[in-house]
Amino acid sequence: MIGKSTTKLINSLALKKYRSKENLFLIEGDKMVKEAIDSELKIKLLIVTSQFLNLNKIADNFAERIIETDATELKKVSLLQHPQNSLAVCYIPGKQKMPVSLPDGLSVYLDGIQDPGNLGTILRICDWYGIQNIFCSPDSVDLYNPKVIQASMGSFNRINLNECAFDDLAVLAQKAKIPVFGAFMNGDNIYQQKLPKQAVIVMGNEGNGIRPNVEKQISNRLSIPNFSENTIKAESLNVSVATAIICSEFRRAYSK
Repeated sequence: MIGKSTTKLINSLALKKYRSKENLFLIEGDKMVKEAIDSELKIKLLIVTSQFLNLNKIADNFAERIIETDATELKKVSLLQHPQNSLAVCYIPGKQKMPVSLPDGLSVYLDGIQDPGNLGTILRICDWYGIQNIFCSPDSVDLYNPKVIQASMGSFNRINLNECAFDDLAVLAQKAKIPVFGAFMNGDNIYQQKLPKQAVIVMGNEGNGIRPNVEKQISNRLSIPNFSENTIKAESLNVSVATAIICSEFRRAYSK
């Protein structure tokens, strides 16, 4: 049986103030819970059905507490509309330290991303393209928002995410002579550019794009052209879709 205090704790983790207060976040979905068990994350609580236990070997020390329940009870505490057979309450890892130098390859900076689904999807995209380092502005959506975790499909645990002002990242890029590229509506056609192996890619806020103070420090403006022949065209691409296209083009340049 899942007690009232446990239910209250899980429900509270939908809000950032309680995640910060408890230093906990929620993972749902069998694949991601299994990855959490196999990772270095410290798990406070596992709630699982017998079906999950039958498919996965779980030692008693994988979590501080393990509750076996049925699908009906699990659904009562889940934040998902259609939960699976498990959820995990995990401790938030220590904050990433800002690197003293930029790593080789590509890095992505997110300037004020607000939608948790977008952030989670961008984490998954960067994981797919082997981009290990993402930087985001302090006012971006919280990494441990349940919707971010869900949309990332486990990629949050394989990506280095640093929160910093763009000025701090720009100093590192300038010191290492790494070019900074930004996504704009009026930039240069990305399909006609010679893209470097090492770069910082800046993606802007869903509604306002890249802020003027960040834009001033971007040396290369990129744009994804609109090929529509309709009189009325789509205004823009979703930021996660645009990130996927841009990352793909950078990787394609060195996959031949």
